Amino acid sequence: MSKPKQNISRRKFIGQSCAAVGYTTLFSSLINLKAMASAALDNSSFLTGDYKALVYVMLHGGNDSFNMLIPKGNTEYNEYAVTRSNLAIPQNEILQINPITSDGRVFGVHPVMADMQQLFENNNLAFISNVGTLIEPSTKSELLNGSVQTPLGLFSHSDQQQQWHTGRPHERTNIGWGGRIADLVQSMNSNQNISMNISLQGTNIFQRGDQIIPYTISNNGSIGISGYGGQNGFDQLRTDALNSMMDRDYQDIYKNTYINTIKSSNESSEEFQTAIDAVPEFSTILPEYNNLASQLRMVAKTIAARDSLGFSRQTFYVEAQGWDHHDELLINHASKLAGVNSALKYFNDVMNELNTNDCVTTFSISDFGRTLTSNGNGTDHAWGGNAFVMGDSVLGKEIYGDYPTLALNSDLALFDGVLIPTTAADLYMAELALWFGVSYSDLNTIFPNLSNFYDTNSGIPPIGFMNI
Repeated sequence: MSKPKQNISRRKFIGQSCAAVGYTTLFSSLINLKAMASAALDNSSFLTGDYKALVYVMLHGGNDSFNMLIPKGNTEYNEYAVTRSNLAIPQNEILQINPITSDGRVFGVHPVMADMQQLFENNNLAFISNVGTLIEPSTKSELLNGSVQTPLGLFSHSDQQQQWHTGRPHERTNIGWGGRIADLVQSMNSNQNISMNISLQGTNIFQRGDQIIPYTISNNGSIGISGYGGQNGFDQLRTDALNSMMDRDYQDIYKNTYINTIKSSNESSEEFQTAIDAVPEFSTILPEYNNLASQLRMVAKTIAARDSLGFSRQTFYVEAQGWDHHDELLINHASKLAGVNSALKYFNDVMNELNTNDCVTTFSISDFGRTLTSNGNGTDHAWGGNAFVMGDSVLGKEIYGDYPTLALNSDLALFDGVLIPTTAADLYMAELALWFGVSYSDLNTIFPNLSNFYDTNSGIPPIGFMNI
């Protein structure tokens, strides 16, 4: 009776080992399987030039961004203070910024954002004001009488996150604009075993294309097969068992395909980790207890290994979670902004250390803005908000778009300080895509509503914040 027990135990062991295959290893081989099925969309032959990377910083939950970028001049501040009531930042604490282009109004940033203030003043950072998901230009009267289309599930976390990821507020889809771009440019990279879309936060819609899916890693690098290659007894057994399984040649085509997938995935994981481990430690000091900075450290290590890994184009997805501040806004929001401030300063310094700041652009997205009015001690879901974009290719020290009046009776305020966006998310994302190397002719394919806001035949960047 002991022999059957051994067989059952072995099967269970093999099953557990297979289950331990991380997203990194298994999904990297799925890239190849999907590419074999469809390669027709690849348009990267028109692209030339040096390395470029987009770093997508998701402020997950809905950033109260009118307490991030704040009016400081007396008239505008008074409107802000009346509307925000107990949530207003004291005027004398706001850190003033000095945009190159000014309409006479004075602006500043939250008092915990001293490093971002300096990045702005040094031309390395810009703000995009009152940006949000739109299907078509929309006025207050048109919205109230229902004569314009509005994004699906407006004010819903899941719907608005999805629409920022996809660039398609009129439909629900699991294909993202980062994934669509990757489908077009993937063959620029000599390495076709590891996705050009690297995620520090698991699978996500932004980086999923028809052919490409995210290559998921952790703050420490490749996820790989748990325990594979380890020296202790159980890990050695696991490694031997998996090697035995991967070295076999199966007659069943499905088993053989699966094993080859696992094998190539494991090899890709080891290739990635070897390249990362060869990167020397940065001289820039990593901020303590800052998960976003730790994610950006691994982004930086991957960028540093770009030549050995064979990448000319990459996207990275990172997240700072916990921005849904329905309560205790002032305390919690200050803490979150302080973390972003430190993480961006760290990443900017590391990019300078690597001499890659001109080819890496970091940009923020959040679910939506939040109500200007207080719900008592916090704010609720709203619409338009402010974003930041950082890098040497950014035409910094500017506020792009139309910063709205924050008075409650304005033509942009729907109710409770819900602001109608004046800059469509499509314009923001399309400009980043153009800088990355996407052609003007492909923009409408990636962003099907873009023509409602912008003429792709104009030859002029949609907003003008990138050096294209």
